[in-house]
Amino acid sequence: MKKIVSLLLLVVLFSSCNEYQKALKSEDVSKKFAMADTLYAQAKYTKALRLFEQIAPEYRGKPQAEKLFYMYAQAYYKTKQYHLAAYQFESFVSGYPKSVKAEEGAFLGAKSYAILSPTYSLDQADTFKAIEKMQSFIDRYPNSQYLTEANGLTKLLSEKIEQKVYENAKAYNTISDFKSALVAFDNFVADYPGTKFKEDALYYKFDSAYQLGINSVPAKMQERLNVAKVSYQNLFKFKADTKYKEKADEMYARVEQELQKYTK
Repeated sequence: MKKIVSLLLLVVLFSSCNEYQKALKSEDVSKKFAMADTLYAQAKYTKALRLFEQIAPEYRGKPQAEKLFYMYAQAYYKTKQYHLAAYQFESFVSGYPKSVKAEEGAFLGAKSYAILSPTYSLDQADTFKAIEKMQSFIDRYPNSQYLTEANGLTKLLSEKIEQKVYENAKAYNTISDFKSALVAFDNFVADYPGTKFKEDALYYKFDSAYQLGINSVPAKMQERLNVAKVSYQNLFKFKADTKYKEKADEMYARVEQELQKYTK
């Protein structure tokens, strides 16, 4: 009995593959569409894509085009070809703005860009583009069922940009370019006042001001130590129980000690 079942399965599988190959070679676009539709329903997206790619140009403007181009975009998305998915979803929404699938298509197009966003340490051109696309979706569909996810993705993308800018500023501190670090941290805090990296930025700004002051030439030391003092105060004004308290207090004590020399 098991052998019979296995044999039947092989026959069905061979027949299915044979029908697919026939559809690929056929010049009948309706036959290709029917096969692609079946394969899509079976979640065989890679095979369906080969057929969609063949017939898409032939179906533009036809009644079945809306369904075809929606499945076409989805198949790219399901196979993780996000550049192509983003393009196809945008094309779908542009071509069928009144479709019941337009909102979903617009969201998945924007989400495709979000997925393409690289880690913060790399170039963030794709992240900026993803934020733009996601914000455009939110503006267009303010009451969307996808709004919560869209806002969450936008937040994550924005934090990635913030981390990139923060790490760039911190890099100046790391290489002891303290003047540049001060400017970079000032710009970062001004540009991202609500950032989750604010405590860290304020601490490393203080550290940069401290290092610049302590190691300064005598003529500029007092002025630079006072800048460090203000930076210390800003850190504790922002967060009195900062995780950097012990280290910051030690540095500040040194600043006060050095400043005492100018009061005599």
